[in-house]
Amino acid sequence: MIAFNNITIRVHKQPLLTDVDLHVQGGEKVVIRGPSGCGKSSLLKCAVGALPLTGGSVQFSGLTLSEKTVREVRSRIAFIGQEPVLGAENVRDALLLPFSYKAHRHTRPGDAHIFQTLENLKLNASILDQSTNRISGGEKQRIAIARALLLNKTVFFADEITSALDPESKQAVMDELFRPGITLLSVSHDPDWIQACNRIVEINEQQLIEVHP
Repeated sequence: MIAFNNITIRVHKQPLLTDVDLHVQGGEKVVIRGPSGCGKSSLLKCAVGALPLTGGSVQFSGLTLSEKTVREVRSRIAFIGQEPVLGAENVRDALLLPFSYKAHRHTRPGDAHIFQTLENLKLNASILDQSTNRISGGEKQRIAIARALLLNKTVFFADEITSALDPESKQAVMDELFRPGITLLSVSHDPDWIQACNRIVEINEQQLIEVHP
């Protein structure tokens, strides 16, 4: 489903990854780990066109990432970063923002679906009336996840999304993202998260090394 082919990444002329390959099959849960600054987050950002590749290519179900295809690629993926940009001042507006566009207007979820999705992520429905500037980082991450789930996304790129969560909230997020139908490529230092993944990849000296759990 996801193929990184002969990838090279440089940031400020500093090489992070050099001529690496990584293939992720549908339904796999793959975690990338390594020391700070080694290129973990940069790899995810390159995969959605947020950071240019120095060399190589990224493909999604046969579609090669390029300037012409980046919008289509992004429409297939939910990218959840450490500090998600929710795009609205009110949580309800942020959650429903994608459904204001023509492409998703006909799939706008009802209140029951919204409330159940929030409950699954250990979020009280009262959060819908709050300002996005007044909720915590962990709540922002879960609202971003809820929005992707309401859009029926099945491919998630997740960057350290449990770092701000209490154990109960973390387990709720894992219960949602580790379902069989979800393809998950993540960056994490969390031992519980890493243990739950079926593939572990380490970045070492600008290379990707598969580690057997």
